Amino acid sequence: MTLLVLASCGKEELQEVKVGEVTRSIFYAPQYVAIEKGFFEEEGLKVDLKTIAGGDKTMTALLSGGIDVALVGSETSIYVTAQGANDPIKNFAQLTQTDGTFLVAREQIDDFSWEMLKGTTFLGQRKGGMPQMAGEFVLKKHGIDPHNDLNLIQNIEFANISTAFASGTGDYVQLFEPTASVFEAEGVGHIVASFGTESGHLPYTTFMTKASFIESDAETVEKFTRAIKKAQDWVYANSAEDVAKAIQPFFEDTEVELIATVVDRYKQQESFAKDPILDEEEWNNLQDVMEEAGELPKRMDYNELVDTSFAEKVMK
Repeated sequence: MTLLVLASCGKEELQEVKVGEVTRSIFYAPQYVAIEKGFFEEEGLKVDLKTIAGGDKTMTALLSGGIDVALVGSETSIYVTAQGANDPIKNFAQLTQTDGTFLVAREQIDDFSWEMLKGTTFLGQRKGGMPQMAGEFVLKKHGIDPHNDLNLIQNIEFANISTAFASGTGDYVQLFEPTASVFEAEGVGHIVASFGTESGHLPYTTFMTKASFIESDAETVEKFTRAIKKAQDWVYANSAEDVAKAIQPFFEDTEVELIATVVDRYKQQESFAKDPILDEEEWNNLQDVMEEAGELPKRMDYNELVDTSFAEKVMK
């Protein structure tokens, strides 16, 4: 027997979905749009969003049942599966499709070329993480050996990288937004290149869940994916300023103008996925990047870890 529980407003009670995001970032703008614009509610869902710093901690929360859905880099599903998982992880909806970091130089460079990095001190991202792997992939693409052609620093905690650069460490740094734009506005550094543009399309951040959750709550996964697709459409149909105003409640300490600058930059290079489908070419590109960095445990079959059925259904 199906029992409809009615809320005081006369509508069906919303089903709660616990989501864990790996960090709070403007890079994830469509997710916040889906919440703020009521796209999840339109699907009968209420998202309980938690920020769980670090991919390993986010995956632990997913595997232990602390959250239903994880928003994290697809590489984490490969790491977990390689270790052996009784309940397979499935990537079901893509949120971002490029790297989200930028190359920031200490000095203004009008005619930048990647060759300029040779012999310099480069403040990179944490070893084994997607930003670092994408960063090294791009450097090698431009004929730079990250471990021999420059002084590579990658032993600084993610949260402290920007502080280290601001206090004088390094000639170049690989940074996420909005820090890159803040540094540019303050004259601390200058954006000279985009790792996202250079590394090509990747399943950089995706929504994933356990196979058992899909089996027991397929309808919920479909509704969730549909809400994300609505948000992706909305982000590309509206101005960066309107997107910034919509998501500002998630970034109360950041000026709306700065949020808009960041959103515009990510829209221009199409970092926000335009639909939730994670395609096989992107999956293979991801594994190539991981392999190049020496971090790929083994190549994983696309169909084993990716389920596009919900994304394809909501696209129709």
